[in-house]
Amino acid sequence: MFYILAFILGSIWGSFCNVCIYRLPLEQNVMKGRSFCPSCKEQIRWFDNIPFFSFLFLKGKCRRCNIKISIQYFIVELISALSFLFIFYIYGISITTLLLIILSIFFIIIFFIDLKHYIIPNELTFPLMFIGFVKSFDPNLNQSLFPNYINSLIGGLFGYAIIWLIIFFYKTLRNKEGMGLGDAKLIAVVGFWFGWFSIPFTIFISSVVALVYSIPSLMNKSRDLSAQIPFGPFIIIGCLIYVMFANQIKNFFL
Repeated sequence: MFYILAFILGSIWGSFCNVCIYRLPLEQNVMKGRSFCPSCKEQIRWFDNIPFFSFLFLKGKCRRCNIKISIQYFIVELISALSFLFIFYIYGISITTLLLIILSIFFIIIFFIDLKHYIIPNELTFPLMFIGFVKSFDPNLNQSLFPNYINSLIGGLFGYAIIWLIIFFYKTLRNKEGMGLGDAKLIAVVGFWFGWFSIPFTIFISSVVALVYSIPSLMNKSRDLSAQIPFGPFIIIGCLIYVMFANQIKNFFL
């Protein structure tokens, strides 16, 4: 029953993630007003807003205007539900589970906003920095995953500084922006949450994944080396890989 409940709660929060993904880039209040169809602006009734089932029942279309609804809504709800389920399976009922669930919600929203709009809102990164640092004062947290407050502070500052330096030198040499400060803030989030040791690994893995993602388009010349790519999703992927293998990584290098 707990696993079913985790999955259901995850899908509900996934629905909220979709609201944030749509409204935050438009600077709209995510808590004000009911959900509506992006095409005809008709308010979505509660029975058309049930995670998974409504999308499948309506065959991915708006009931009123019959315009196709993006599959992203279904995917976000599924990812959120599976994230809740996976975290609960690993850590059970604990503060670690609560913290990672909060992080997963923010990461899902950041991932899809940056993927589409090439921005990472401060409304998402600043609260994550605050939570990541404050939680480090609790000595009873999972010490193999979360750092103490000194390590957390160093991690946050180190993460921001290294990306800021990359941005600075790239702009000095090429006279144009390479990365955005949103990426620097997101790396700082990783540092505040998981300590300085997570930073080099996250940057390395995210860079490799970004390169693999870009190679096909570079080979068929649909993209050149100066083309903009959303780096936030790759940072999140790198961070998730670190979290999943944190103990093994630390044991290997330390």
